[in-house]
Amino acid sequence: MKGRILIVEDDAAMRALLEQGLTRRDFEVRSGKSAAEALDQALDADAAYDVVLTDLNMPGGMSGVELCRRIADSRPDLPVVVLTAFGSLETATASIRAGAYDFVTKPVELDALTLVLERAVSHRRLRDEVHRLRRAVAAGAERDLLAGESLALRRALELIDRGADSDATVLVTGESGTGKELAARALHDRGKRSAGPFIAINCAAMPEALLESELFGHVRGAFTDARSHKTGLLVEAHGGTLFLDEIGELPVGLQPKLLRALQERKVRPVGANAEVSFDARVVAATNRGVEALVHEGGFREDLYFRLNVIGVELPPLRARGNDVLLLAQRFTQHFAARSGKKVIGFQPEVAKRLLAYSWPGNVRELQNCIERAVAVTSFDQLGVDDLPEKIREGAPAGAAAERSDGDEIVPLAEVEKRHILKALDAFGGNRTLAARALGLDRKTLYRKLEQYRVEAGDPKGAAGGS
Repeated sequence: MKGRILIVEDDAAMRALLEQGLTRRDFEVRSGKSAAEALDQALDADAAYDVVLTDLNMPGGMSGVELCRRIADSRPDLPVVVLTAFGSLETATASIRAGAYDFVTKPVELDALTLVLERAVSHRRLRDEVHRLRRAVAAGAERDLLAGESLALRRALELIDRGADSDATVLVTGESGTGKELAARALHDRGKRSAGPFIAINCAAMPEALLESELFGHVRGAFTDARSHKTGLLVEAHGGTLFLDEIGELPVGLQPKLLRALQERKVRPVGANAEVSFDARVVAATNRGVEALVHEGGFREDLYFRLNVIGVELPPLRARGNDVLLLAQRFTQHFAARSGKKVIGFQPEVAKRLLAYSWPGNVRELQNCIERAVAVTSFDQLGVDDLPEKIREGAPAGAAAERSDGDEIVPLAEVEKRHILKALDAFGGNRTLAARALGLDRKTLYRKLEQYRVEAGDPKGAAGGS
């Protein structure tokens, strides 16, 4: 089949002639009698037409020119070829200005029309392929943020794979820049809801009243500016996933309402008397210690447990070892290809500096570092001079490992204490990751930190790092 054509022609004899002629030339053909009827068919994405072939002069409220304009506005990827009377240059020009791909004059020569339609189909498919490749490149670059071979990352990704098909709520934790939204998208894309929408909202980005309206919706007249009904995001995400970023910043006043919505699978829009059911998976994320917030009274414990049915912890980059070099190489290839530069990698000294740096901004910071280095380099390998100053002039490789307490002799319990606190500091106060790296269970680590009087959220606490 050469392509799927939608013919719009009010003249029954002409319509039949076009249908028969194009069918014999291996096109799949559908037809409509009016522009209004054809518009509904053309805008139906499931119909998957390659080209619309329309007459310009048709009875009714919509002309062929207006049809071109409507399709160009709503489906710019769908080419329109128009049929116009011989010598009617003015109407042909009007159709091109309205967005038509090409025009053919009457009386129609089927061979000439076939060539025009074949070009239009090729144009459509080439455009689709370009868009597909762009999406694939963008998706590949984003997936690189979760690439790696470290044990800590593999554990997180394995949990994502195991929980992808579940409807259970997920709480993704990790420092800024570790890829929490990417983890949420991976849960969506790898699960049974992948065909549904993925909707994200940052709970820290708007005031409480506006956030309530965004999440739950409102009815007309619910408040001063509510001039029309608004569907909340929990309902809009029906059949898909709603990602609640920075859930630790959710105002205390909204927490009971979100908890009830998650428990009942229903929401009550602001100002409404009736509830609305929804079917969306909820994934939340935070870079704050929610357990500490619960302890301090800033977050409801019952909501925390409702969100944390499946807990996914993303490790900081400094805890991922040689993943730094793997990611740096992928980013180098990606940005070199995007900029058209022949940069194939980086010098050994660059690798040393990358491994020595602590990456407080995590993978996002590494990505920005390599993008900058590729942009400024003049060689086929990144050199130390291409790195940002703070990384270029940081501690040399191995310096962290070479640091010690000198010849000081201290009790064994003090050595253990210092080692535990150093591990906790390395993981930014994340006790679960620190316990895992130390080979301790969380209860044991918590008990020891109680002995050291370490406050929640403070890796050094009263111990002062000693």
